[in-house]
Parts: sequence; C-alpha cells; structure tokens
Amino acid sequence: MPIVRVPRESDDKYRRGVLGVRTGSNMYPGAAVLGVDAAARTGVGMIRYLGPDVPTGLVLQRRPEVVTAPGRVQAWLLGSGMDAEKRSDAETSLLRSALGDGVPCVIDAGALDLVPEAGADTIITPHAGELASLWARVGVTIDRSSISDDPVHWAIATAQRFGVTVLLKGARTIIAGPSAETISVTASSSWAATAGSGDVLGGILGALLATNATFVADEATGILSQVAATAAYLHQAAAARASGGGPITALDIADSLGPTIADLLSRNAH
Repeated sequence: MPIVRVPRESDDKYRRGVLGVRTGSNMYPGAAVLGVDAAARTGVGMIRYLGPDVPTGLVLQRRPEVVTAPGRVQAWLLGSGMDAEKRSDAETSLLRSALGDGVPCVIDAGALDLVPEAGADTIITPHAGELASLWARVGVTIDRSSISDDPVHWAIATAQRFGVTVLLKGARTIIAGPSAETISVTASSSWAATAGSGDVLGGILGALLATNATFVADEATGILSQVAATAAYLHQAAAARASGGGPITALDIADSLGPTIADLLSRNAH
C-alpha cells in the first residue's frame, strides 16, 4: 500500500487531508514552525495550527497559507516544543480534547505524559530519555542508557504496554506496534542530528497520518507502522539530500522534502 498519497484530479484540499497542529510554546516557538513547514512540504491539503500567540505569528510568517481557526481535522500533531512541567491547565485541556477527537494522533515531546490517555491510532516519537520518563510515570525506573543499548526491546515493550505505535528516535530509528513487526531505519547522515530535526520528523508524520486517515480507520491495514517507517525514511533521505556530505539545519531538511518525495515517486513509477 503506497503511503505517500499522490493527489487525484478530483481531490480538493479537504480530501487531501487536514492536519491539526498543537505544538510550540512562547518559550520554544521554533518547533511549531519546523513541524508545520515539514508537514506542508510532505503534502497535505490543509494545516490548522492552533497554538500560542508567539509561535502563531512565526508560523504565519513562514507559511501564510496555514489556517489558525479551529475546525475539523483528519489527524493531530501534538506536543513538539512544549514542556509538560510548565504547561498550563488550559493547554493540557486542549491537548486532551485533541486526543479525544477520535482521529489519529502523533504525540511528541511535551505531550508524551498524556500517552496513557491516547487511543490505539497513535504514534509516539520519543528519544531514549523521553521514553525513560514515560515509563517512570507508570512506576518503572529505566536508565536512558539501557534504552539506548537495547532500543528494539524497549520499543516493543512500550508499544505493548501503552497500546500505541512507537517510533523510538536515535541513530537507528526503531518502529514497533502492539502487534506489528519491528522496523529499523538507519540514519543516512550524522549531520541530521541537529536541533529541530525531530520537530521536522513530527511534521512529516502528521502529514502522512492526515493523508492516510481513511486507511488508519481500517485496523486490518496495520498501516500505522508503515506510516511511521515511511516518515523516518523520508526524513533521513531529505537530510542526506540537503547535506550532500556537509552541515545542515532542520529547515534544510524540510526544504528538501518536496524533491525527495518527487524522486521516490519517480522511482516507484518505473
């Protein structure tokens, strides 16, 4: 099943998927810009960004086509650029409301504390330290180094314990679902280990979830792990393209997504 959806002549912006985004904060506004930009370049019909004033202004400067009014969405991207310890009650309530929408979700960074409340159609994107914190919230103490030493075990254990699909970030990204086979995606360039790179990955994931929301609803497809693996692959391929063997920034990765996807589609067409 192709995960990157090519628009048909009959598609409008709503049929191509609407991604809702609650990311960023006045302290970390850049995460919102990076995630939204990456989602737009991955290919989605519309993005609804609903966040604080500072990141909202920056998002609109970078992507003026983004809608900042609430409305129906096909998927949510939550938590990038937030701090769970500093979230207001109102912000927490809005995140919980999104989780209760009944649409697929990507949960990152500052919303990972809400994973125990998430539904089955959820992909979480922790690094080893964030995964250790998630387990600590349910009374299990794990060293970050233990997770890094055996990422496959802990990705599988997390997927089974919380009933979600896990994309465990690292030099070797591990994807595990509650019942799906484990998938590994190896970093194509160490230059991709740069600030904001994970926020770009979150945007790619959100866009792919929104464009595949109809298929996610059909549990028989087992599509969540495929979506996560495709996002990880696109992220690494775009990073390699942007780098060319040299330093890059997170926005460079986002900028390379369009040509990277075009190359992928061209190869698959032959």
